[in-house]
Amino acid sequence: MARKSKPQIWTEYALAKAILVFLGILPRKAAVSFCFGIAGLGYHLFSKLRRVGLRSLELAFPEKTETEREALLKASFLGFGRTLGVVAGFARVSRENVGDLIETDFDPEFEAEFARLREQKRGILILTGHIGNWELFALAYSMFFGPANLLSRKMDNPKIDAMVENLRSSFGNRQIDKINSAGPILRILNKGETVGILADVNTHPKEGVFVPFFGIDACTTAGVAMLAQRANAVIVPLFAVWNEEKGKYTMINEKIIEPANTGDRKTDIETTTAEFTAALERVIRIYPDQWIWIHRRWKTRPPGEPELYDNI
Repeated sequence: MARKSKPQIWTEYALAKAILVFLGILPRKAAVSFCFGIAGLGYHLFSKLRRVGLRSLELAFPEKTETEREALLKASFLGFGRTLGVVAGFARVSRENVGDLIETDFDPEFEAEFARLREQKRGILILTGHIGNWELFALAYSMFFGPANLLSRKMDNPKIDAMVENLRSSFGNRQIDKINSAGPILRILNKGETVGILADVNTHPKEGVFVPFFGIDACTTAGVAMLAQRANAVIVPLFAVWNEEKGKYTMINEKIIEPANTGDRKTDIETTTAEFTAALERVIRIYPDQWIWIHRRWKTRPPGEPELYDNI
């Protein structure tokens, strides 16, 4: 990717900052309504993204009708609009009012085990995905359970990257650059700290393994399983999904995953990766209207298999 010029960097930053300030001034409901309108417009304007999304939904839910898949995709666009509207108001979020936006709804057994792991200072890999509101999830996690280290790829605009990092770190979270991150993450986990990772996107074959996702092999990061295995850390799948009845987000859990440890490193990584990918799938199946279907999740194919997003 070509390096951006200073004028381009500042122009993009000024535009992004202006949008954030404008939305931040509005009451939350007004900001979300405005972003709904933008997201709805985007659904109709960005035909290529719409085709990718419908193809992804066809792969995941072949049993659904085209009308059903179109409705899910449109809802996914609107969900992203809600996310943007909420994130724009982060400056007004505090420990006192965060409950207006999100609450936890954990299984009692999970809640007790999660508390025990934190008390024991065991390394924890928080696994989440691009479902519901992952930015609010990170912010709320730091308020509910203490700061975490968030793995993130640097944006190509350093000014916007710094602005986003400032939002994420309001209550103590720290951002880790994804490039050459294995060493720093292992040190963090070995100290008994927490690392948050989004692990639901297509991965390069050199960095991933193929495991089933909606019944189709998907190239998935091997890093989560490798780090958990080497640091003897647990994988804790958590998500922030929109609850229409409550009018707020709910932080929900999947079961805590102990990394496989049979002595066969390759097989253990594949087994653990398949286990957390299955957890992601279970949550997405419950809330299919809240995931990012416009992502080409099955783009990378095993050797010899045909492309699944042809002519899009």
